[in-house]
Amino acid sequence: MSARDLPAAEALSRDVGWPHRLEDWQLVHALGEGLVACADGRLIGTAMWWRYGSKIIRIGMVIVAPTVQRLGIGRALMRGALDRISGPAVMLNATSQGETLYRQLGFRDLGLIAQHQGIPAPTRQVSLRMREAIRPAHGDDLRRFVEIDAAAGGAPREGVIAAVLARGEAVALMGAGSIAGFACYRPFGRGHSIGPVIARDHAGARALIAHAIDANAGKFLRIDVPVDSGLSDWLEDLGLARVDTVVAMVRGAPPKRGDSVHTFGLINQALG
Repeated sequence: MSARDLPAAEALSRDVGWPHRLEDWQLVHALGEGLVACADGRLIGTAMWWRYGSKIIRIGMVIVAPTVQRLGIGRALMRGALDRISGPAVMLNATSQGETLYRQLGFRDLGLIAQHQGIPAPTRQVSLRMREAIRPAHGDDLRRFVEIDAAAGGAPREGVIAAVLARGEAVALMGAGSIAGFACYRPFGRGHSIGPVIARDHAGARALIAHAIDANAGKFLRIDVPVDSGLSDWLEDLGLARVDTVVAMVRGAPPKRGDSVHTFGLINQALG
């Protein structure tokens, strides 16, 4: 995949009902690598991957044109990607169309991810605990954000976090004078996307998400959250309907994650 393929890739994603803009493709392409499948000079399939240190490789943006699905193109793209990567953990989020293929290729289930979107009602904020506060991110917060994100996800991804911060806004959750969590929001798809959201607990995550929602009042928002985060009912009450569920999968050993902070919202389903 090269930069000249991205307009056709964006058109392909529209053909399968994905909301990605050209700018969204440019972001993921700048951060990773990919393959394309072509026929008669036309792009008919894509697959991408991103390396997070030496511990995790994520695969995503696996798309096949509707007119040529079930012909083995997705399998060929996946095998091409897997032949080019190695690492203790290869991870992806599987749509219902891809689950069977991924299991055949050695991936197994880790959990479920719920996609929520809509124009939410104002949250009237969420009460913070004593000595907690939310403030806008500063330029020198990046190192701490990367550290917290790596503890929650199992691998450092400084370039990814820096790119997300450069394309949107971020807030830090302060606790006892230090950063205890953070959330980002940026233009994506039909409106804005919230993520990542990293926090110590459910209460901190809700406070960060509420701040992001109210900072984008009246806008179409999307957030992808682990089903076991306990946030789905609350998000639906706010007007962010649960519109889809995908399966988080891994090939190899799952990454070791700390227990001090957790991922409550993904950057997106491709980047995790």
